[in-house]
Amino acid sequence: MRVLVVGGSGFLGREVCRLAVRGGWVVVGTCHSGEVGVPGVEVRRLDVTERAAVVDLVAAVRPDAVVATPYRYGDWAVTADGAAHVAYAAARVGARLVHISSDALHAGRPEAYADDDPPTPIFPYGAAKAAAETAVRAVDPGAVLVRTSLILGEGSKQIQLCRDALAGRATLFTDELRCPVDVGDLAAAVLELVDSDVAGPLNVAGPDAVSRAELGLLVARREGIDPAGLKTTTGAAAGVVRPTEVRLDSTRAVGLLRTRLRGVSELLAAGR
Repeated sequence: MRVLVVGGSGFLGREVCRLAVRGGWVVVGTCHSGEVGVPGVEVRRLDVTERAAVVDLVAAVRPDAVVATPYRYGDWAVTADGAAHVAYAAARVGARLVHISSDALHAGRPEAYADDDPPTPIFPYGAAKAAAETAVRAVDPGAVLVRTSLILGEGSKQIQLCRDALAGRATLFTDELRCPVDVGDLAAAVLELVDSDVAGPLNVAGPDAVSRAELGLLVARREGIDPAGLKTTTGAAAGVVRPTEVRLDSTRAVGLLRTRLRGVSELLAAGR
């Protein structure tokens, strides 16, 4: 299996590269300005906003599969246009496409979202992710769109944000609920989906819905930090327009995949 990981220098992309190499796959990882840093990965520089460059690279690599992980918060050209360029290029060479999407494309509600619930974005990043899905599905109906949530693991932005809040350098919202997933679990699930015929949206997230503030408390407990200094507020009080309660129902993914999607309480258990 020859796989191209677009966005191989990102947190998830790097883990996908690492697991694919360990599985004996031939791996090509792209980066724009960072580094992939995974032994055994052939690295190519790529700007996904340049359509011709994406087409040329995919044609040169001739992958069996493409895992598309690139995004840049607040950058429509990368998140939406880039996804369209990658989908177009992958379809031209007949490569299997696994596109990484996000729960950010939902508006938020008390009930959990099913795999096929349509996007209802309420802020620019969510709109960009929704547009990316629309483009991918139009270009390649056989692609799988992995809708996921906050990605955890050592080195993740989410864990660092919790540490910063515990140190008084940041603030966590009590009214934003998500279903965090471990980066290793998600990467393993992505590689399973590469070797499958699953198509369309698929929720792949953890089973536990927690607020960002609750996540901060779990990090404090794991690392032996006094949570008294944890700074919290609500999105409404901070004037932030973002989804509040976004729960992803990953029941279908759990039935399809061998990979076990662990809950945040297990991932951040005391003493881990």
